[in-house]
Amino acid sequence: MSSATWRGVFTFNKYSQITAQAVRSCLKESERLAAEKRGLTALRYQKWENGKGGEQVLLNPAREESKNKTPPV
Repeated sequence: MSSATWRGVFTFNKYSQITAQAVRSCLKESERLAAEKRGLTALRYQKWENGKGGEQVLLNPAREESKNKTPPV
Protein backbone atom coordinates (compact mmCIF):
# COMPACT_ATOMS: atom_id res chain seq x y z
CA MET A 1 0.00 0.00 0.00
CA SER A 2 1.16 3.46 -0.82
CA SER A 3 1.07 6.42 1.54
CA ALA A 4 -1.53 8.08 -0.71
CA THR A 5 -4.18 5.33 -0.53
CA TRP A 6 -6.59 7.83 1.06
CA ARG A 7 -7.04 9.34 -2.43
CA GLY A 8 -9.09 6.33 -3.48
CA VAL A 9 -11.42 6.72 -0.50
CA PHE A 10 -11.58 10.42 0.44
CA THR A 11 -11.45 13.76 -1.26
CA PHE A 12 -8.62 16.01 -0.13
CA ASN A 13 -11.08 18.17 1.84
CA LYS A 14 -12.38 15.14 3.77
CA TYR A 15 -8.83 13.93 4.38
CA SER A 16 -7.76 17.33 5.74
CA GLN A 17 -10.90 17.48 7.91
CA ILE A 18 -10.10 14.07 9.44
CA THR A 19 -6.46 14.97 10.09
CA ALA A 20 -7.39 18.35 11.59
CA GLN A 21 -9.82 16.66 13.98
CA ALA A 22 -7.12 14.19 15.00
CA VAL A 23 -4.67 17.02 15.71
CA ARG A 24 -7.27 19.01 17.70
CA SER A 25 -8.12 15.95 19.80
CA CYS A 26 -4.46 15.67 20.84
CA LEU A 27 -4.26 19.23 22.21
CA LYS A 28 -4.63 20.28 25.83
CA GLU A 29 -8.14 21.34 26.84
CA SER A 30 -7.69 25.13 26.57
CA GLU A 31 -5.86 24.97 23.24
CA ARG A 32 -8.35 22.38 21.93
CA LEU A 33 -11.33 24.62 22.68
CA ALA A 34 -9.69 27.59 20.97
CA ALA A 35 -8.83 25.46 17.92
CA GLU A 36 -12.37 24.09 17.67
CA LYS A 37 -13.81 27.62 17.73
CA ARG A 38 -11.50 28.59 14.87
CA GLY A 39 -12.63 25.52 12.95
CA LEU A 40 -16.31 26.47 12.88
CA THR A 41 -17.42 28.06 9.65
CA ALA A 42 -20.72 29.37 8.41
CA LEU A 43 -21.54 29.32 4.73
CA ARG A 44 -24.20 31.53 3.22
CA TYR A 45 -25.14 32.14 -0.35
CA GLN A 46 -27.17 34.79 -2.08
CA LYS A 47 -28.76 34.83 -5.53
CA TRP A 48 -28.20 38.03 -7.49
CA GLU A 49 -30.61 39.26 -10.16
CA ASN A 50 -30.43 42.53 -12.09
CA GLY A 51 -27.53 43.77 -9.96
CA LYS A 52 -29.39 43.32 -6.66
CA GLY A 53 -28.78 40.67 -4.06
CA GLY A 54 -31.59 38.47 -2.87
CA GLU A 55 -32.11 36.92 0.53
CA GLN A 56 -29.08 35.26 2.12
CA VAL A 57 -29.53 31.54 2.73
CA LEU A 58 -27.59 29.76 5.47
CA LEU A 59 -26.45 26.31 4.32
CA ASN A 60 -26.20 24.76 7.78
CA PRO A 61 -28.89 26.44 9.92
CA ALA A 62 -28.78 23.82 12.72
CA ARG A 63 -25.17 24.67 13.56
CA GLU A 64 -25.90 28.42 13.53
CA GLU A 65 -28.98 28.03 15.73
CA SER A 66 -27.18 25.82 18.25
CA LYS A 67 -24.35 28.37 18.44
CA ASN A 68 -26.83 31.14 19.36
CA LYS A 69 -28.74 29.14 21.98
CA THR A 70 -27.85 29.47 25.62
CA PRO A 71 -27.16 26.24 27.50
CA PRO A 72 -29.85 25.03 29.94
CA VAL A 73 -29.32 26.00 33.56
